[in-house]
Amino acid sequence: MQALELVLRRDREADLLVLVSHEGETPLTLEAARAWQGPRWLVTGKADGPIAELCDEVIVCTPEIEESWCHTASYTAAVAAIAALLGEDIGWLPGAVEEALTAGAPEFGQQERFVVAGAGRDLATAHEAVLKLREGAWVAAEPYETEQLLHGYLAAVDESVRAFVLEGEGLAAERGAAAAAALRELGCHVDLVPTRHPVVDIVLFQRLTVELAEAHGREPDRIRRHDPRWIAAASAAKADNAA
Repeated sequence: MQALELVLRRDREADLLVLVSHEGETPLTLEAARAWQGPRWLVTGKADGPIAELCDEVIVCTPEIEESWCHTASYTAAVAAIAALLGEDIGWLPGAVEEALTAGAPEFGQQERFVVAGAGRDLATAHEAVLKLREGAWVAAEPYETEQLLHGYLAAVDESVRAFVLEGEGLAAERGAAAAAALRELGCHVDLVPTRHPVVDIVLFQRLTVELAEAHGREPDRIRRHDPRWIAAASAAKADNAA
């Protein structure tokens, strides 16, 4: 859940709070940690900081703080760390990520609008994929739960949209195929993307973000904070938060 949601409603049927913060300093995540009355664990890129001070366990999942503000490696490392905490064998993930980094890149044209759909555990990947496209390539991108996309949202989709559907397994795969078919009927260029693991599946969209940014002459690493308007917007948000 988002940190704000925990601050707004603190009573949860859970025994442990696992916080994820790249540098362990995110203000609202810190407020969420303070609001939680039970044990707290932190997954982060830095061993010390205000959130770490409140936590019973600190899991440092990266060798250093990622310089790009459009986080890629630190995201995959955090997801892998959480998977390990849940008892998964993650020994195969580095090799799988290496394969994903050298696989063929997705095609795109002049689209400035993207849709990524997924279900089950792939829904989180759809949200992260869209975040990368927005942050790094500055395009309009929308995440959808697969079944949700198949209802009213299709009315606002046409051939100007570049679409990706994360396949998943079982019923999710069936509905994913249906979504891809519907999008093709609307004239969309759509890929039905096979899925293996969130750590691996996001790499395609990280690469797509870089290639889109390069194609449009956009700087992907500073999430547009080199532009005075976006610097002012970020400052305004911080001022409102402080108030």
